[in-house]
Amino acid sequence: MITREEQKEARQLAARMIREAGLQITEEEVETIEVVDFGLGNLRAEGVEVFTMVSTDRLAAKVLVLFPDQTEPEHWHPRVGDDPGKQETIRHIWGDLRFYVDGPDTLQDGFIVPGKGDVYTLRHEIILEPGDQLTFEPYEKHWFQAGRRGAVLYSFSTTVRDAQDGFSDPQIRRITVVKDRE
Repeated sequence: MITREEQKEARQLAARMIREAGLQITEEEVETIEVVDFGLGNLRAEGVEVFTMVSTDRLAAKVLVLFPDQTEPEHWHPRVGDDPGKQETIRHIWGDLRFYVDGPDTLQDGFIVPGKGDVYTLRHEIILEPGDQLTFEPYEKHWFQAGRRGAVLYSFSTTVRDAQDGFSDPQIRRITVVKDRE
């Protein structure tokens, strides 16, 4: 859960980072940025800011923003009805970005969120430079983390059903609750 003030501040910081990455975003679009705390109430540690450029029943294009050292938790995109699950390509635009996927433990530059070692099971670290990209198939578990500058990245995918994503952390609730005050 986050407050309206936290949401507003996060949107403004995300917009500033998007612009610093060289992308244009209007003030009206800034108000549409989704601030996701995964129901954990610790946005700066585990969260993501999402600007959706387009989302149809066939494809989606988004800009994702991670604040410095912010982590998007370990997750996967499952089958939903007749849909085999979201296929997603991530393209790094700006900042410091690390992805974690299945494979040997090579975690070196990143870190496991304190107290969360049991829900961050993937430790194969891939450092992405601006211009690098990765594609994830449905059910392919992954998580990612920004470095000291934060990160801005594109997400191009088939149909998005974020509320249906699977998470290794059973405490996660994908839809953020925003309250008016503390």
